[in-house]
Amino acid sequence: MTQRIFAFHLLNDFSGSPKVLSQLLKGWHESGLEVHLTCNVNNKGFLSNINGIIYHDNIYRFYTFIPLRLLMLALSQLHIMVSMLFLLNRKDIVYVNTVLPFGAAIIGWLKGAKVVYHIHETSMKPRLLKAFLFQIVQWTAKEVVCVSNYLAANELPNVEKTVIWNALDKNFAEVASRHQKNTSDALRVLMVASLKKYKGVDEYVTLAKASPDIEYDLVLNANQQAIDLYFEGTALPKNLHIYTSQSNVHPFYQKADVVVNMSRKDEWVETFGLTALEGMAYGLPVIVPPVGGISEIVLNDITGYHIDGCDTWALVALLRKLHVNKVLYQRLSMQAKIHALRFSENEFVRESLVALSQLQEQEFVPKYGTYN
Repeated sequence: MTQRIFAFHLLNDFSGSPKVLSQLLKGWHESGLEVHLTCNVNNKGFLSNINGIIYHDNIYRFYTFIPLRLLMLALSQLHIMVSMLFLLNRKDIVYVNTVLPFGAAIIGWLKGAKVVYHIHETSMKPRLLKAFLFQIVQWTAKEVVCVSNYLAANELPNVEKTVIWNALDKNFAEVASRHQKNTSDALRVLMVASLKKYKGVDEYVTLAKASPDIEYDLVLNANQQAIDLYFEGTALPKNLHIYTSQSNVHPFYQKADVVVNMSRKDEWVETFGLTALEGMAYGLPVIVPPVGGISEIVLNDITGYHIDGCDTWALVALLRKLHVNKVLYQRLSMQAKIHALRFSENEFVRESLVALSQLQEQEFVPKYGTYN
């Protein structure tokens, strides 16, 4: 009988956690597993239209009004529990992506299935919600996959954990490896982020204002209406170019010279940082906060730098240094590209299959040899 795995994700969009899950889903399917996915199927994102995957809707819809959003979260989890009541059995694996689909963990635990959590983040508000969600993890999880050593060390001390680093999408890595960078007179900086204050969006605007000689691109995981509302009444500098959600970010990395992440270290500790890895794949030096998992994958003064996003003038000085010091830039660029090769999708899926095999005491062998 084919092993079944039921994956659960709350909001399908073009952010990091659904992208990571999409890589796993493809790898599991190619390895011969029967893969089910429950997410908000009507939303367009990285989890949409994956070949071979059996889809189920979680009825979740995102609302900006927080009380309504929390109500929608509760209703969607109740829906999951009811819809999975007669579908799940004890031989199945329940794979919960992020801590938000807690209903999946509860029903999986009640049905005697093996519950695995893939945890991407540690910063969450309100605190009461975080305490509740992580308590569910504590009660139900047979295994927890963490995306960095930082996350493994700072959450769930009494739960069995495995650190599996995120990886570059194979197609992304191939496109990046073929790209030949064109030199330009002006330095161009790129930040790809969610439209949240704690992601350092305001600090990025301040940085652009402080250095009019540098061009800045900001790709936000939001539509134009949300962007206009966020920046209403804000005077934006001419050297700052803002873009809505993008399914294809290659053109932005291809134009960029430096990638930055400016998340506020006291509000949102980055536990990995996929955009930093994508930037390094393109041979771009990356500037990231000095804390969290993202500082583990970006090697200071080797593939980039660790600088607090609030330190505007230190950032300006460093960016101008990278622009004029071509020897330094080329050294960082070369090391970034080499370092990015460590995070291969093949290895990522292989490590996931090993963890699942140990969980079920059954070896999952890649069906087509893709992930050997």
